[in-house]
Amino acid sequence: MYDNYSGALYGVVLRVVRNEDIAQEVLQDAFLKIWDRIASYDEIKGRLFTWMLHLTRNLAIDRTRSKEMNKNRKTDDLANLVHKVENQEKFEMTVDALGMREVIERLPAEQKFVIEHLYLKGYTQSELADEFQIPLGTVKTRTRLALKELRTILKED
Repeated sequence: MYDNYSGALYGVVLRVVRNEDIAQEVLQDAFLKIWDRIASYDEIKGRLFTWMLHLTRNLAIDRTRSKEMNKNRKTDDLANLVHKVENQEKFEMTVDALGMREVIERLPAEQKFVIEHLYLKGYTQSELADEFQIPLGTVKTRTRLALKELRTILKED
């Protein structure tokens, strides 16, 4: 499982926490949590990867809200910024390699925008709503419709 999914999950975590050391810790915590909670996975509700992605992403978001991360943000320097840009390019290549970029491109523009910001750029629904002045209910609706559309697209392929 780790060999198949760690690269994609690590990319998402790194995008959210923006620190390699912390991303590795979060990924390890995520796989431990996946191992402990695998019995709660319900294939009727969605694919295994989607379930793992949500669990991992939520852990990463929780970590960004921690005191440790707030302290680190205050001390970021230029070298870290350059490193973050390089890692962002690596993650984008991973998403492209999985073929997800092509699938996301098939979504309507509003849904594509929401999915890219939530899952590829690490925004929470509330952050997305606040930053782009979109009502939270609209963000949630577009997310739900986009995920439904993605399921349909993936079943066709």
